[in-house]
Amino acid sequence: MDKQNELSVAGKVVIVTGASRGIGRVIALALAKQGARVVVTARSVSAGDQPGTIGETVNKIKANGGVALAIEADMAKEADLKKLVQRTYEHFGAVDILVNNAGVTHQKSWSSPLLEIPRSDWEYQYAVNVHAPFTLTQLVAPIMEANGGGRIINITAGCAEVYRLPEEQPFREAIGDFRLAAPAYFSSKRALDRFSNVVAAELSRMNIAIIGVMPGLTASELTVKNVQTAGLDDSSLVPMEVPARMVAYFASCENPLEYTGRLFWAERELKVLGLEPEYNEL
Repeated sequence: MDKQNELSVAGKVVIVTGASRGIGRVIALALAKQGARVVVTARSVSAGDQPGTIGETVNKIKANGGVALAIEADMAKEADLKKLVQRTYEHFGAVDILVNNAGVTHQKSWSSPLLEIPRSDWEYQYAVNVHAPFTLTQLVAPIMEANGGGRIINITAGCAEVYRLPEEQPFREAIGDFRLAAPAYFSSKRALDRFSNVVAAELSRMNIAIIGVMPGLTASELTVKNVQTAGLDDSSLVPMEVPARMVAYFASCENPLEYTGRLFWAERELKVLGLEPEYNEL
Protein backbone atom coordinates (compact mmCIF):
# COMPACT_ATOMS: atom_id res chain seq x y z
CA MET A 1 0.00 0.00 0.00
CA ASP A 2 1.67 3.19 -1.20
CA LYS A 3 1.09 6.40 0.70
CA GLN A 4 -0.67 9.20 -1.16
CA ASN A 5 -0.83 12.91 -0.50
CA GLU A 6 -3.75 13.93 1.67
CA LEU A 7 -5.92 16.72 0.29
CA SER A 8 -8.11 19.06 2.29
CA VAL A 9 -11.62 17.91 3.14
CA ALA A 10 -12.65 21.43 4.13
CA GLY A 11 -16.19 22.08 2.91
CA LYS A 12 -16.80 18.46 1.91
CA VAL A 13 -20.18 17.05 2.95
CA VAL A 14 -19.87 13.82 4.91
CA ILE A 15 -22.61 11.50 6.20
CA VAL A 16 -21.51 9.34 9.13
CA THR A 17 -24.00 6.72 10.25
CA GLY A 18 -24.06 5.46 13.81
CA ALA A 19 -22.37 8.66 14.98
CA SER A 20 -24.02 9.13 18.36
CA ARG A 21 -21.26 7.17 20.08
CA GLY A 22 -18.37 4.81 19.51
CA ILE A 23 -16.28 4.76 16.36
CA GLY A 24 -18.85 6.77 14.41
CA ARG A 25 -18.71 9.64 16.88
CA VAL A 26 -14.91 9.75 16.78
CA ILE A 27 -14.94 9.64 12.95
CA ALA A 28 -17.44 12.50 12.80
CA LEU A 29 -15.40 14.60 15.22
CA ALA A 30 -12.15 13.90 13.37
CA LEU A 31 -13.52 14.84 9.94
CA ALA A 32 -15.25 17.94 11.31
CA LYS A 33 -11.96 18.99 12.89
CA GLN A 34 -10.46 18.93 9.39
CA GLY A 35 -13.18 21.24 8.09
CA ALA A 36 -15.71 18.80 6.65
CA ARG A 37 -19.41 19.54 7.03
CA VAL A 38 -20.68 16.49 8.85
CA VAL A 39 -24.15 14.97 8.96
CA VAL A 40 -24.39 13.02 12.20
CA THR A 41 -27.03 10.33 12.05
CA ALA A 42 -28.27 7.54 14.31
CA ARG A 43 -31.41 6.53 16.19
CA SER A 44 -30.23 8.04 19.47
CA VAL A 45 -31.75 11.47 19.99
CA SER A 46 -32.11 11.04 23.75
CA ALA A 47 -29.98 9.30 26.34
CA GLY A 48 -30.61 5.57 26.72
CA ASP A 49 -28.82 2.65 28.32
CA GLN A 50 -25.64 3.67 26.47
CA PRO A 51 -24.03 7.12 26.51
CA GLY A 52 -24.24 9.49 23.54
CA THR A 53 -26.80 11.08 21.22
CA ILE A 54 -26.55 12.67 17.79
CA GLY A 55 -27.26 16.03 19.38
CA GLU A 56 -24.34 15.64 21.76
CA THR A 57 -22.00 14.79 18.88
CA VAL A 58 -23.17 17.81 16.90
CA ASN A 59 -22.82 20.09 19.92
CA LYS A 60 -19.25 18.88 20.43
CA ILE A 61 -18.42 19.56 16.78
CA LYS A 62 -19.90 23.05 16.95
CA ALA A 63 -18.10 23.77 20.23
CA ASN A 64 -14.86 22.96 18.38
CA GLY A 65 -15.78 25.42 15.62
CA GLY A 66 -17.05 22.86 13.13
CA VAL A 67 -20.18 22.54 11.01
CA ALA A 68 -22.60 19.68 11.62
CA LEU A 69 -26.22 18.65 11.26
CA ALA A 70 -28.04 16.01 13.30
CA ILE A 71 -30.57 13.84 11.46
CA GLU A 72 -32.41 11.07 13.27
CA ALA A 73 -32.60 7.89 11.20
CA ASP A 74 -33.22 4.22 11.85
CA MET A 75 -30.91 2.29 9.52
CA ALA A 76 -33.44 -0.55 9.36
CA LYS A 77 -36.10 1.69 7.79
CA GLU A 78 -35.83 2.52 4.08
CA ALA A 79 -37.98 5.64 4.50
CA ASP A 80 -35.54 6.99 7.08
CA LEU A 81 -32.60 6.39 4.75
CA LYS A 82 -34.31 8.29 1.94
CA LYS A 83 -35.13 11.12 4.35
CA LEU A 84 -31.51 11.21 5.53
CA VAL A 85 -30.08 11.68 2.05
CA GLN A 86 -32.82 14.09 0.98
CA ARG A 87 -32.38 16.32 4.03
CA THR A 88 -28.60 16.26 3.65
CA TYR A 89 -28.86 17.36 0.02
CA GLU A 90 -31.45 20.02 0.79
CA HIS A 91 -29.30 21.46 3.58
CA PHE A 92 -25.82 21.23 2.05
CA GLY A 93 -26.44 20.70 -1.68
CA ALA A 94 -24.05 17.75 -1.94
CA VAL A 95 -22.91 14.42 -0.54
CA ASP A 96 -19.18 13.94 -1.06
CA ILE A 97 -18.37 11.17 1.41
CA LEU A 98 -20.51 8.45 2.98
CA VAL A 99 -19.21 6.53 6.00
CA ASN A 100 -21.33 3.42 6.58
CA ASN A 101 -20.38 2.91 10.21
CA ALA A 102 -23.65 1.87 11.87
CA GLY A 103 -23.73 -1.76 12.88
CA VAL A 104 -25.74 -3.83 15.31
CA THR A 105 -25.77 -7.15 17.02
CA HIS A 106 -28.16 -8.32 19.69
CA GLN A 107 -26.66 -9.12 23.06
CA LYS A 108 -28.72 -12.32 23.33
CA SER A 109 -27.71 -13.44 19.84
CA TRP A 110 -24.04 -12.65 20.42
CA SER A 111 -23.30 -15.97 22.07
CA SER A 112 -26.52 -17.90 21.54
CA PRO A 113 -26.36 -21.29 19.80
CA LEU A 114 -27.51 -21.17 16.19
CA LEU A 115 -30.80 -22.93 16.89
CA GLU A 116 -31.76 -20.36 19.52
CA ILE A 117 -31.33 -17.22 17.39
CA PRO A 118 -34.72 -15.68 16.50
CA ARG A 119 -35.20 -14.98 12.80
CA SER A 120 -36.25 -11.43 13.72
CA ASP A 121 -32.81 -10.82 15.26
CA TRP A 122 -31.10 -12.21 12.17
CA GLU A 123 -33.16 -10.06 9.80
CA TYR A 124 -32.70 -6.89 11.85
CA GLN A 125 -28.93 -7.25 11.92
CA TYR A 126 -28.84 -7.78 8.16
CA ALA A 127 -31.15 -4.78 7.68
CA VAL A 128 -28.74 -2.47 9.50
CA ASN A 129 -25.39 -4.06 8.61
CA VAL A 130 -25.99 -4.87 4.93
CA HIS A 131 -29.23 -3.48 3.54
CA ALA A 132 -28.67 0.05 4.87
CA PRO A 133 -25.22 0.46 3.24
CA PHE A 134 -26.67 -0.97 0.01
CA THR A 135 -29.60 1.48 0.01
CA LEU A 136 -27.50 4.48 1.02
CA THR A 137 -24.98 3.66 -1.70
CA GLN A 138 -27.79 3.61 -4.27
CA LEU A 139 -29.12 6.94 -2.98
CA VAL A 140 -25.85 8.87 -2.79
CA ALA A 141 -24.14 7.54 -5.95
CA PRO A 142 -26.13 9.71 -8.42
CA ILE A 143 -25.50 12.79 -6.27
CA MET A 144 -21.79 12.04 -6.09
CA GLU A 145 -21.55 11.34 -9.81
CA ALA A 146 -23.28 14.63 -10.67
CA ASN A 147 -20.75 16.41 -8.46
CA GLY A 148 -17.72 14.79 -10.09
CA GLY A 149 -17.33 11.75 -7.85
CA GLY A 150 -17.14 10.73 -4.22
CA ARG A 151 -16.06 8.21 -1.62
CA ILE A 152 -17.91 5.51 0.29
CA ILE A 153 -16.14 4.03 3.30
CA ASN A 154 -17.62 0.94 4.92
CA ILE A 155 -16.68 0.03 8.49
CA THR A 156 -16.47 -3.73 8.55
CA ALA A 157 -15.02 -6.15 11.11
CA GLY A 158 -12.18 -8.62 11.41
CA CYS A 159 -14.73 -11.25 12.41
CA ALA A 160 -15.78 -11.33 8.75
CA GLU A 161 -12.59 -13.21 7.85
CA VAL A 162 -13.18 -16.53 6.12
CA TYR A 163 -10.89 -19.53 6.58
CA ARG A 164 -11.08 -21.73 3.52
CA LEU A 165 -8.59 -24.53 4.14
CA PRO A 166 -9.18 -27.49 6.47
CA GLU A 167 -5.84 -26.98 8.20
CA GLU A 168 -6.56 -23.33 9.01
CA GLN A 169 -7.87 -22.51 12.44
CA PRO A 170 -11.28 -20.89 12.86
CA PHE A 171 -11.45 -17.30 14.04
CA ARG A 172 -10.26 -17.22 17.62
CA GLU A 173 -11.22 -14.91 20.46
CA ALA A 174 -9.11 -11.77 20.48
CA ILE A 175 -9.10 -11.33 24.24
CA GLY A 176 -8.84 -14.31 26.55
CA ASP A 177 -12.12 -16.16 26.75
CA PHE A 178 -14.21 -13.23 25.52
CA ARG A 179 -16.59 -15.14 23.29
CA LEU A 180 -16.96 -13.98 19.72
CA ALA A 181 -19.57 -16.18 18.11
CA ALA A 182 -22.36 -14.16 16.55
CA PRO A 183 -23.45 -15.78 13.26
CA ALA A 184 -25.69 -12.92 12.10
CA TYR A 185 -23.14 -10.20 12.85
CA PHE A 186 -20.15 -12.10 11.47
CA SER A 187 -21.85 -13.15 8.25
CA SER A 188 -23.46 -9.75 7.68
CA LYS A 189 -20.08 -8.06 7.89
CA ARG A 190 -18.72 -10.57 5.39
CA ALA A 191 -21.61 -9.70 3.09
CA LEU A 192 -20.72 -6.01 3.42
CA ASP A 193 -17.10 -6.77 2.50
CA ARG A 194 -18.14 -8.66 -0.61
CA PHE A 195 -20.60 -5.92 -1.56
CA SER A 196 -17.80 -3.35 -1.49
CA ASN A 197 -15.67 -5.57 -3.68
CA VAL A 198 -18.36 -6.44 -6.21
CA VAL A 199 -19.74 -2.93 -6.87
CA ALA A 200 -16.33 -1.22 -7.00
CA ALA A 201 -15.91 -1.47 -10.77
CA GLU A 202 -19.36 -0.05 -11.50
CA LEU A 203 -18.91 2.80 -9.03
CA SER A 204 -15.44 3.60 -10.36
CA ARG A 205 -17.03 4.51 -13.70
CA MET A 206 -18.84 7.24 -11.74
CA ASN A 207 -15.52 8.29 -10.15
CA ILE A 208 -16.71 6.88 -6.82
CA ALA A 209 -14.38 4.83 -4.63
CA ILE A 210 -15.76 2.28 -2.15
CA ILE A 211 -13.36 1.08 0.53
CA GLY A 212 -13.66 -1.22 3.54
CA VAL A 213 -11.96 -0.47 6.86
CA MET A 214 -11.50 -3.13 9.52
CA PRO A 215 -11.20 -1.30 12.86
CA GLY A 216 -10.06 -4.24 14.98
CA LEU A 217 -11.53 -5.06 18.37
CA THR A 218 -12.03 -1.44 19.27
CA ALA A 219 -12.44 0.23 22.65
CA SER A 220 -15.98 1.43 22.01
CA GLU A 221 -18.22 1.99 24.99
CA LEU A 222 -20.09 -1.26 24.45
CA THR A 223 -17.01 -3.42 23.86
CA VAL A 224 -15.23 -2.05 26.93
CA LYS A 225 -18.34 -2.73 29.00
CA ASN A 226 -18.63 -6.31 27.72
CA VAL A 227 -14.95 -7.06 28.25
CA GLN A 228 -14.93 -5.62 31.75
CA THR A 229 -18.15 -7.43 32.64
CA ALA A 230 -16.41 -10.65 31.64
CA GLY A 231 -13.61 -9.76 34.07
CA LEU A 232 -11.03 -9.48 31.29
CA ASP A 233 -8.22 -7.02 30.62
CA ASP A 234 -9.27 -4.33 28.13
CA SER A 235 -5.78 -2.88 27.65
CA SER A 236 -5.29 -4.61 24.28
CA LEU A 237 -8.39 -3.06 22.73
CA VAL A 238 -7.72 -0.78 19.76
CA PRO A 239 -8.31 2.93 20.48
CA MET A 240 -11.21 4.36 18.46
CA GLU A 241 -8.88 7.02 17.06
CA VAL A 242 -7.12 4.31 15.01
CA PRO A 243 -10.00 3.51 12.62
CA ALA A 244 -10.96 7.21 12.65
CA ARG A 245 -7.50 8.12 11.34
CA MET A 246 -7.75 5.43 8.67
CA VAL A 247 -11.12 6.80 7.54
CA ALA A 248 -9.72 10.34 7.50
CA TYR A 249 -6.92 9.15 5.21
CA PHE A 250 -9.29 7.52 2.74
CA ALA A 251 -11.53 10.60 2.89
CA SER A 252 -8.66 12.84 1.86
CA CYS A 253 -6.19 10.75 -0.17
CA GLU A 254 -5.36 12.08 -3.63
CA ASN A 255 -6.44 9.03 -5.66
CA PRO A 256 -8.97 6.90 -3.73
CA LEU A 257 -9.73 4.76 -6.79
CA GLU A 258 -6.34 3.12 -6.24
CA TYR A 259 -7.82 1.53 -3.13
CA THR A 260 -11.37 0.90 -4.30
CA GLY A 261 -12.96 -2.49 -3.73
CA ARG A 262 -10.35 -3.44 -1.15
CA LEU A 263 -10.35 -3.98 2.61
CA PHE A 264 -7.80 -2.49 4.97
CA TRP A 265 -6.99 -3.37 8.57
CA ALA A 266 -6.68 0.07 10.18
CA GLU A 267 -3.97 -0.56 12.77
CA ARG A 268 -1.69 -2.40 10.36
CA GLU A 269 -2.13 -0.01 7.44
CA LEU A 270 -1.51 3.09 9.53
CA LYS A 271 1.87 1.61 10.48
CA VAL A 272 2.63 0.84 6.83
CA LEU A 273 1.76 4.41 5.87
CA GLY A 274 3.59 5.93 8.82
CA LEU A 275 0.47 7.73 10.03
CA GLU A 276 -0.22 8.47 13.67
CA PRO A 277 -3.72 8.73 15.13
CA GLU A 278 -4.54 11.83 17.13
CA TYR A 279 -5.24 10.87 20.68
CA ASN A 280 -6.23 14.36 21.89
CA GLU A 281 -9.70 14.92 23.20
CA LEU A 282 -11.74 15.50 20.05
